Amino acid sequence: MLFPKALQEGGSRKDAWPFFLKREYNSENLIKRGWNMEKLIQFDETSIDWKPLPDPDGEPTEHISLSFLNVDDNAKIVDILFKFSANEKILMHRHTSNYSTFTVKGELKTYYPDGELKDVRPAGVFKAGTPGEAHTEGGGDEDVVVYFSLRPYSSTDPIYEILDENMEVTQSMTFDDLKALNAEYSS
Repeated sequence: MLFPKALQEGGSRKDAWPFFLKREYNSENLIKRGWNMEKLIQFDETSIDWKPLPDPDGEPTEHISLSFLNVDDNAKIVDILFKFSANEKILMHRHTSNYSTFTVKGELKTYYPDGELKDVRPAGVFKAGTPGEAHTEGGGDEDVVVYFSLRPYSSTDPIYEILDENMEVTQSMTFDDLKALNAEYSS
């Protein structure tokens, strides 16, 4: 079977996700096929080479680490893991290009500029996003690891903007900026 049955029968992606927990792909059948479910659902972040994200002053940003997965120079897409500290918030920012996220471990919490909780995305939740409003985010009761696919499709258009307490832009991050940071961390 190439596609989940729900999609073959005209259902939506939402109906099919996570397809491996339905019908043929439930844990009982996977165990019969030799899959070790414990290893399948655990993510070992200790094997990740976490690096600091520089803030506008060049110092490591509090409560956030990153690990580059792929920098596609042709498509101008950056795939990256971010780790946000438990019960902390990162800098106020605004996404200025398309992106998608997948919460790998923990719980991603996003907040409005006034600090009110906007939403919670536990492990296993995917979200496709477009440029939007200012927000901050961070981990729940444990550090959260989130896969981001940043898609500016341009070398110089901003991917996101860091904002100060007056919602003024203090720093913009572009594909070229992230490409240079990846090169620095890879050397």
